[in-house]
Amino acid sequence: MRSGPFCLLKEFGVSLRQNKKMDNIRNFCIIAHIDHGKSTLADRLLEYTQTVAGKEMQAQVLDNMDLERERGITIKSHAIQMKYHSKGKDYILNLIDTPGHVDFSYEVSRSIAACEGALLIVDAAQGIQAQTISNLYMALENDLEIIPVLNKIDLPQAMPEEVEDQIIELLGCDRKDILHTSGKTGEGVLELLDTIVENIPAPKGDSEAPLQALIFDSVFNAFRGIIAYYKIISGTIRKGDLVKFVATGKEYEADEVGILKLDMSPRDEVKCGDVGYIISGIKASKEVKVGDTITHVKRPCDKAIDGFEEVKPMVFAGLYPIETEDFENLRSSLEKLQLNDASLTFQPESSVALGFGFRCGFLGLLHMEIIQERLDREFNMDVITTVPNVSYKVYDKQGDCKEVHNPAGLPDLTLIDHIEEPFIRASVITSTNYIGPIMTLCLGKRGILVRQDYISGDRIEIIYDLPLGEIVIDFYDKLKSISKGYASFDYHMHDYRPSKLVKLDILLNGEQVDALSTLTHVDNAVTFGRRMCEKLKELIPRQQFDVAIQAAIGAKIIARETIKAVRKDVTAKCYGGDISRKRKLLEKQKEGKKRMKQVGNVEVPQKAFLAVLKLD
Repeated sequence: MRSGPFCLLKEFGVSLRQNKKMDNIRNFCIIAHIDHGKSTLADRLLEYTQTVAGKEMQAQVLDNMDLERERGITIKSHAIQMKYHSKGKDYILNLIDTPGHVDFSYEVSRSIAACEGALLIVDAAQGIQAQTISNLYMALENDLEIIPVLNKIDLPQAMPEEVEDQIIELLGCDRKDILHTSGKTGEGVLELLDTIVENIPAPKGDSEAPLQALIFDSVFNAFRGIIAYYKIISGTIRKGDLVKFVATGKEYEADEVGILKLDMSPRDEVKCGDVGYIISGIKASKEVKVGDTITHVKRPCDKAIDGFEEVKPMVFAGLYPIETEDFENLRSSLEKLQLNDASLTFQPESSVALGFGFRCGFLGLLHMEIIQERLDREFNMDVITTVPNVSYKVYDKQGDCKEVHNPAGLPDLTLIDHIEEPFIRASVITSTNYIGPIMTLCLGKRGILVRQDYISGDRIEIIYDLPLGEIVIDFYDKLKSISKGYASFDYHMHDYRPSKLVKLDILLNGEQVDALSTLTHVDNAVTFGRRMCEKLKELIPRQQFDVAIQAAIGAKIIARETIKAVRKDVTAKCYGGDISRKRKLLEKQKEGKKRMKQVGNVEVPQKAFLAVLKLD
């Protein structure tokens, strides 16, 4: 029996063979700011590798949600496998197309963890924008190979030389490393494919080692249960294997494994370095966790893969079913939606006016809007959404801290020592023409200027510290309006700072509507309360009795509007005669209206709850 150097050589030979098997695999994602042409370029890559052809080929082929097509944005990351032949060799390219909006940055971070390289797409007409920089830093933290791509070079307003200068300044690369492409015409796409094969490293790993697979996404299927998407770091997974999900400790049989083409494509085995899916009849959404590790039961791996950072919600709002008996249906809908969108967080809560519902955490206002739309379309759930707000730290006079997510949870004012609100560090990249209006907007939102950096030519990056509560509602819309769409915005949590905050209540006929209550800064309270009352007067339908709409801070009323009653002309039958006849009829009507007001209740339409978002 031989030992020593021969055995080492034998082991080295095995590992060499495994690397040879994997050196034809390339895992990469596409990152960019919103509307820089990621999905269109992904279409061309699929077309040139003949992955999608004929009637299947359409614009934004990977955006399979109706919402994505209607709005022209990517909401979910989409993984797909392509085959490409280059220099006499066949390659397997696993592509993940990612969203560009700041509200879906958690999708991008998970996609980056499943790749070895990234295409950094920059629009030749718009140049580098805030989310370009943010996504680039995320990719560099994960040691990804970056390929800079200048897209939309066919546009008449394209400025290739200027934008190239910006990319060189940002990345420190050579001018010749920047590829010129057009997702619309297909120019430069073949050169891009060759660069992906040459520059992006093959995945590292050992197909003979114990199975280690990272779950980066999952989806619920009504017929087949939960489908988990994973990237295999080491080992091989075969159909019929008994596997274990490390975080939950649950064991399942792999009923079906396969790779992700345009649809799921079953295989007998999925090997090391590949991106695939597993179906094992899992019904409960709690049993699959994004960031978990899959391993074999008989031959488990030594340790789990480091998962993803826990997502930190930026905006909180209550979601309540319109019919109280739909509470459990709403819970199961949110659980299924959370599988497909790991950045959604929720916990049960109750409200005096709205009954039982959920306190949900979102990454931003667009994210909240999309979740609401998806609940309606995919699960047929009609919900009432409360006014969005952020979480505050409330310190009592004993020095204890309590985190408050909604105004109803605020302790009595006599017990509060001070309240701290979250501040963000915001980056706005814009043309020098719009500096004045943008600074006015930021100062109006209680912003504190940190610094200004000139990026290149007439482009400037302005860094501000802003209260998160001020930007969750209409800041982004206003920024786009005053800069004519040329300003880009990105932010991250910075710290908590003491602030003078008050609870603003809305009363209808003296009764508090807690769904419309909000925490706001003392300087904005009167203006905000007045605008709320005016807007509600427009939106609440007239009743048979007068409806008083009041904004109050504690016991002090700061604004009031009255919706006049719908009245029948009871004096119409009186022609001529004494005035006392008319007065008697009017007094009788007045008594009736008074009795009605005591028993009548005011229905607040859903659009009134959302009106606060559009207070302008």
